[in-house]
Amino acid sequence: MTANTAAAAAIPTGTRSSRALKASGTGLFNFFAGLVILFALWWLAIFVATLDPKASHWAAFGPIPAFKAMIKMWQSGLIPKALWTSGYRLGAGLAIAILIGVPVGILIGRSKRFRELSNSPFQLMRMISPLSWEPIAVIVFAGWDQAIIFLIAVASVWPVMFSTAAGLAKVDPAWFKVARNLGAKPWHVVTQIILPAITFDVLTGIRLAVGVAWVVLVPAEFLGVTSGFGYTIEDARESLEYDHLMAMILVIGAVGYILDASLLMLIKRFSWHRG
Repeated sequence: MTANTAAAAAIPTGTRSSRALKASGTGLFNFFAGLVILFALWWLAIFVATLDPKASHWAAFGPIPAFKAMIKMWQSGLIPKALWTSGYRLGAGLAIAILIGVPVGILIGRSKRFRELSNSPFQLMRMISPLSWEPIAVIVFAGWDQAIIFLIAVASVWPVMFSTAAGLAKVDPAWFKVARNLGAKPWHVVTQIILPAITFDVLTGIRLAVGVAWVVLVPAEFLGVTSGFGYTIEDARESLEYDHLMAMILVIGAVGYILDASLLMLIKRFSWHRG
């Protein structure tokens, strides 16, 4: 038994529970306090800006009009439609990135020759802005949905691929020797050793990929489509409905935060360092 384990065992269960509840309460308070500070600064900035009568139109950018517009847009079905459409594009692009990135990442981590041959072209392609592929994607693919999914996949595949390869590089080579000595087949090595060992790193790569894809998704939807977060923002800008514009920005931030928090929970679940 280690010193940390012995110390933890020496603490009564009731004390540990009270400490956990206290920590949870503190975290919840800090969460809402941070949001209150953010919205207060937002309101203050708009208030100061609208002191000048010439800038009175800036009032529509404030938090109160944005929240009112959000309720109306949700009731009218505009936000649910945008959420469903953008969610489909994001999910399809990420699925393609994972299906490509994980196997190729495993190959990079297991094969020195493939790693050396692929390093230069992969690094070159990784540094190309995903949105710079947009004119080509529009020409190649029949519809805008396919083009946007392609852009999301191109943006997301690199974090997944390189995180997978980095996770596999940390696996003790002795594990593979033991598996071969015990008669394990390649499929057993993948399912019983590689995947459990790199799950944490793969999820970390997916979390990074979601952040990149979320940034690419909105500008990719500015042109050519009639639904989605990007289209709704562009439509609100053209119709001068600035409260709708700010409402959609809030929705985008909230959905992105929920996605990131969900992946962070999965990462903690599969982390080897549970403390």
